[in-house]
Amino acid sequence: MKLGYVILYVPDVAKAVAFYGKAFGLDARMVAEGGAFAELKTGETALAFAEEDMVETMTGEFRRNRPDGVPAGAEIGLVVEDVAQAYWKALDAGAVGVAPPKEKPWGQVVAYVRDLNGFLVEICTAA
Repeated sequence: MKLGYVILYVPDVAKAVAFYGKAFGLDARMVAEGGAFAELKTGETALAFAEEDMVETMTGEFRRNRPDGVPAGAEIGLVVEDVAQAYWKALDAGAVGVAPPKEKPWGQVVAYVRDLNGFLVEICTAA
């Protein structure tokens, strides 16, 4: 078994794809006809977005991510060479800073932001 993709449920797929392109330099791999689902190019495992209303009809009610709410108990981690540069690029694109870049005792540099929908994003060097 392998992890194929991670899906974030969002109110507007097109806005999420545009934000992740501007903030993190990720390009769309696939956008479904009608725009209710999209995948970004992130290596072997894709980061995907699905429209909240569409997902709710299939799975039932769930807690939506919102900028003014507490972040969900999950995050996505994006690995980069220059965490500080990526952190500031994300902030310039509208991400909200949570924790600026910091070197961990094991040598990894890590920063956290929240995306336009309030979802937590870790920006880090390779472990």
